[in-house]
Amino acid sequence: MKITLNHPWPATVKEAKPIQDELRSRVIRTDRIETVKYVAGVDVGFRDNYAISVAAIAILDFPNLEVVEKVTASKPTTFPYIPGYLSFREVPVILDALEKLKIRPDLILCDGQGIAHPKRIGLASHLGVIIDLPTIGVAKSLLIGKHQELAPEKGSWQPLVDKQEIVGAILRSRAGVKPIYVSIGHRISLPTAIKYTMACITKYRLPETTRVADRLSREAEK
Repeated sequence: MKITLNHPWPATVKEAKPIQDELRSRVIRTDRIETVKYVAGVDVGFRDNYAISVAAIAILDFPNLEVVEKVTASKPTTFPYIPGYLSFREVPVILDALEKLKIRPDLILCDGQGIAHPKRIGLASHLGVIIDLPTIGVAKSLLIGKHQELAPEKGSWQPLVDKQEIVGAILRSRAGVKPIYVSIGHRISLPTAIKYTMACITKYRLPETTRVADRLSREAEK
């Protein structure tokens, strides 16, 4: 998969802020998604006390969710840990991993936030805009937003609201376990993002895309 980076890669918040502002303006929050044959899971980890970033990508066929390709990449970490700017720390190594793929995914589920982010441009949105593919943010924990009480049944969801704007959803992916947090990344609406997230759930709390990519990332970190 060929990646063409359309912005310089910053090393400081001062450099990153205007890039982040410009990318935010390009996020598409409606469905611009074609037939989904392949879904991807993306996960990033670190080793050597965060000096090295490690990205793992798993491609699964859809809707069977059988793994058809796995790749990893690693490179020196070049951006500091700064809340609100984590995508600048993680996206570079994800792009390296994407370039190794032989199969181009139709949809990417990221282990992180999309527009459910203080600046409305989390990892999934940043990545989606750069590569111009539909992306979804599927996070394990709440970053921003408030919500009504969530019903215990699998598939139940409530909107996440921040500053009077719906930025995502809290989703019960499995009865009796903690919920997950879904948000638009790029080129997808929230209802469609929820639909595809649930379609990637089997018997576990997290989508299979995330589970496979997370396992692959942990192996690569060793």
